[in-house]
Amino acid sequence: MALSIVRLGLRSVINFERNAAVISVTSVPKQLKLIHTKPACNGSVCYLADLPRDSELRSDRGSALRRYSKHHGRPEEDRRKQSDSDSDSDSDTECKGYDRTEFWRRKMRTVHNILDVDKDGLISFNDFILFAERFKSLGHLTNQQAEEFTSIIKLTWEEQWGAIDPYNFVTVEQYLEDMHHVLNDKSLKKRAYRWLPYLFKAVDKDKSGFISVHEFKLFFKCLGLDNEKAAVAFAVIDVNGDGKLSQKEFVKLGKEFFCTEDEKKVSKMFWGPLIH
Repeated sequence: MALSIVRLGLRSVINFERNAAVISVTSVPKQLKLIHTKPACNGSVCYLADLPRDSELRSDRGSALRRYSKHHGRPEEDRRKQSDSDSDSDSDTECKGYDRTEFWRRKMRTVHNILDVDKDGLISFNDFILFAERFKSLGHLTNQQAEEFTSIIKLTWEEQWGAIDPYNFVTVEQYLEDMHHVLNDKSLKKRAYRWLPYLFKAVDKDKSGFISVHEFKLFFKCLGLDNEKAAVAFAVIDVNGDGKLSQKEFVKLGKEFFCTEDEKKVSKMFWGPLIH
């Protein structure tokens, strides 16, 4: 009789532990939308644990796993080595080396804020598409130019931030790190600004090959900035005072904004007032 009681007690303990394990496994929350932090890598795929950002997801309990592309999962040391080995020797960039000035970082934060069209603090592929649609909606691009613009925007995202999926987001710090990498990689740098001519063509309303201050205001409107800021910026970047910018000047200013750390360059006004 005593032996039967002992066996019954052991069976109860085993069943209790088994049920607890099942509850533990099934209570893991579903995959949620997270922001970039330091990922942990496992082969070609990287994961991280964090709390959901969006308010509508905060009711879900616990932490969740987020998938990252191999590009973002690459350890910082390896990325630094590749940046050094691919360092661009072209004279149009002044941001050599791994460290950046606070001035350059302010400029990158400014662009991140512009590309964050829905203003949720993160850049997504959807933001990129919304950004392109603002310029296309002006109606000054031909059908072919509009298609090319969309294709280039898509390709730029894939080359710089990997997969197009609803869980791929770029924080401010991630954007700064990735732009540093782009500027020190020859192949990426040459392709990173190929969408700038389409911005010019989209605001060149009269198709004259030049944009006036009024057309530059269209550019700032698409960036989400007001006319007053556009007028001030145009007065600064129009260094020869002829009241117009050619496509070559426009693209040069846009590229220089990303590449230079010289605070005296007028290109610092190209994307509007710098944020802190």
